[in-house]
Amino acid sequence: MLHMHVTSWILGLILFLVALFLYKQGNEKGGKIVHMILRLFYLIIIFTGGYLLFDVYLANFTMPEGAEAITKGLAGIWLIAAMEMLLVKTTKGKPVAGWWAQLIIALILVLVLGYIRLPL
Repeated sequence: MLHMHVTSWILGLILFLVALFLYKQGNEKGGKIVHMILRLFYLIIIFTGGYLLFDVYLANFTMPEGAEAITKGLAGIWLIAAMEMLLVKTTKGKPVAGWWAQLIIALILVLVLGYIRLPL
């Protein structure tokens, strides 16, 4: 399940960049198609992340790892929300600087907790 989670995150980030590029180029139809595929990957990411959280970390709950795993899960949802809002605001032509800042902070937090603090 871990490989599926990491793969879906990587594909999700690639799809995010492709959708953002298509929206910036004015290709609304292509951007919307990639955006809808990205939303499917959001569901896969949330499902696999929830499985890892409950099955791996909380089944053998120890306070430091369990609390860090919950924090990573919340940061992952924050990252997904920032990605989605960034794409939606881009399509509407609204300012996105704040969402870029949130995306970068959440991405750093998820990577630090996922690859440094909570290795499986």
